[in-house]
Amino acid sequence: MLHDSKAILDLASAWQAIDPNLKHQKEIETLAKQAQDLNDFSDLIHRFTGRLHFGTAGLRGAIGAGPQRMNQVLIRWVSLGLADYLNQVLPNSADQQHKVVIAYDARDLSDVFAQEAAHCLSLNGFDVELASGICPTPLLAFAVCEQKAVAGIMVTASHNPPQDNGFKVYWGNGAQIVPPQDNEISTAIDLVDWSRVVEPNHAQNDELKTGTIRPLDLSPSGQLGQNYQAQLNDYLKSSEITSTDRLKVVYTPMHGVGGAWFEALCRKMDAVELIPVVEQFEPDPQFSTVSFPNPEEPGALDLAKACAEREQADLILAHDPDADRLAIVARDQSGQLKAFTGDQVGALIAHEMFNTLELQSNDMVATTIVSSSLLSAMAKRVGIQYAETLTGFKWIANRALEHQHEGGRFLFGYEEAIGYSLFGLVNDKDGLSAGCFAINMALRAKAKHLNLWDNLAEVYQQNGLYLSSLVSRVRQGVEGQQEIAGWMKALRDHPLDHINDSKIIAFTDFSEMPSPLTGNVLRYHMADGSRVIVRPSGTEPKLKLYFEVCIDLQTDLSLEEQQINGQQKLEKLSQNFQEQLDCLALS
Repeated sequence: MLHDSKAILDLASAWQAIDPNLKHQKEIETLAKQAQDLNDFSDLIHRFTGRLHFGTAGLRGAIGAGPQRMNQVLIRWVSLGLADYLNQVLPNSADQQHKVVIAYDARDLSDVFAQEAAHCLSLNGFDVELASGICPTPLLAFAVCEQKAVAGIMVTASHNPPQDNGFKVYWGNGAQIVPPQDNEISTAIDLVDWSRVVEPNHAQNDELKTGTIRPLDLSPSGQLGQNYQAQLNDYLKSSEITSTDRLKVVYTPMHGVGGAWFEALCRKMDAVELIPVVEQFEPDPQFSTVSFPNPEEPGALDLAKACAEREQADLILAHDPDADRLAIVARDQSGQLKAFTGDQVGALIAHEMFNTLELQSNDMVATTIVSSSLLSAMAKRVGIQYAETLTGFKWIANRALEHQHEGGRFLFGYEEAIGYSLFGLVNDKDGLSAGCFAINMALRAKAKHLNLWDNLAEVYQQNGLYLSSLVSRVRQGVEGQQEIAGWMKALRDHPLDHINDSKIIAFTDFSEMPSPLTGNVLRYHMADGSRVIVRPSGTEPKLKLYFEVCIDLQTDLSLEEQQINGQQKLEKLSQNFQEQLDCLALS
């Protein structure tokens, strides 16, 4: 134990010596002193054993000292590994160096991490275009393609808590990396010699020509920003409407980076009065008015709803802090403000597109295996193609690119966690374009003396009533991971034949599916049209349970009555399955 404690103290000391952040240096000093005073090295061992996992979303974790936290030394290490990987897999070009675009949000140290990454990549042969200010994630994905870069990096932790930050890697197609790239990059990081982390100015290959670092304007007024807006306007023309009625829209960027951008977009839209939630409009890395900066979280939209009531607004739009996701709240027939789920917004977007575009047989829409099956029914009804992917927008983006490469037209894709990509403008989820499209939908409905909830009722009348819910079982720590793994094992070891008194007519274990649908996911289809999906979260300590019921509408009952009945059936399905799961886990 003495040898182990000395080794971990040496590791901490070596890290402290090269970490330029004074706060992190002090943190290591305090941790080391506490470990020795209490003869308890567990915290220090956790901080300095291994490193943050590099997965398909890159890195994400709490800011702090050590390789298990987000800090400049870790960013340096990871950036050197990424540079080595890119140099290995990309063709050599004697006349032109490869380009990498880097951008960042407004979280603590985001700009510092972006500069560190830019420095490492330029020293290892890449011309870096570094954003000259904070920007939304969709603009980074857009810029990668526009600038013909080989890769992109976005420093963001999206809607994570304030103490977190992240490092998200994009490929040259503007989509997030997918396996096996994540594992290959992770291996390249492991192979980086520590001497290079200590002295990053020393390139792995002395023959590499040092690249440049140039500023890149990703603001609404910059050339790339203008290009984005011009392309977006071209796509939105199909859903534009001239209205004499003004639409009052309350908007919150949730203390993130979407505010200036969305305000600029809305200034070009007729008949829209955008009302900002002042307390949440300016970027704030502490997210001071919300306990969790995710518009889906209970209470996150309380300020926006209060503002909408004061202003008698028609609509609330909310972005998450890096503006790649969008939440929508609209007034129903009784004038009450009600939030849509991601699945409901996906159905509304499809409904609007199908009613305003001249559809072709090679048009395609896409969603994930855990999203509602309503989109599949809608696509089948209008005779266009439908694709289903694993969870994670990288899969939707790559499936869309594949379809476009084959000569088809990609209309849109969505995931139930309020992420949407329209027309292939950005090969990732994009809350900015989705917000503009939502405004057009609401304007069109208002011109007919309707609202978005009326539109959704029409979707249900045409396709049937689809209701869904998500239950997350949060389990922290190693014991929590074991419990989650135990639930998945129990379901595989003891196949179910009924759920909620309905016979299971189809069961899919996605771990046995061919790539790219291979995943740790179980799906059950019941004879009554219900569906249950189970999977561990890839980014959080959760087991996620997705429930859906599908009901053919009856003419002798109102839609409201049938929704009440459907909700009761959904709740019973959830309760019954969870009871079965707990019994299996105990057996």
